[in-house]
Amino acid sequence: MTQQQNGNAEELILTRTLNAPRDLVFKVFTEAEHLLNWWGPKGLAMNVAKVDLRPGGLFHYSMKTPDGHEMWGKFVYREISPPERLVFTNSFSDAEGNTLRHPASPTWPMEMLNTLIFEEADGKTKLTMRGIPVNASEEELHTFDSNRSNVQQGFAGTFAQLDEYLAKLV
Repeated sequence: MTQQQNGNAEELILTRTLNAPRDLVFKVFTEAEHLLNWWGPKGLAMNVAKVDLRPGGLFHYSMKTPDGHEMWGKFVYREISPPERLVFTNSFSDAEGNTLRHPASPTWPMEMLNTLIFEEADGKTKLTMRGIPVNASEEELHTFDSNRSNVQQGFAGTFAQLDEYLAKLV
């Protein structure tokens, strides 16, 4: 795993090989009807409020826990280069799309910059995801750094759901 310095934070870099062609993998990252089926932590029900796939556009969604607690999140797209690259910030939000703090961690960075690279590899897709806090305080950077393994575990679960979903489509 390579890490690159950006200010006082190191990027978190995750890679995964997905058993589906790159065009399809890019679609499931950018279309509401697909995102509903795999994005987010396991066990949470997803609801996509809005997908506006353009620079400055939003993917605005809610996640509901089994006990009915609802949380909102959003991506703000910065760069969309189908099917090889997707760049966006993500954050927690309210139902109107206003950026909010993490509901369970008041020192989690307000926004994360994510760069996803999709590479074709013999009918499969190598996905590289790079994430780093943006405009974060020292305390937020420390929280990010000390929670790397939790973030990796969370994305491992999300990507496992993605694997299961892709298997139904190919």
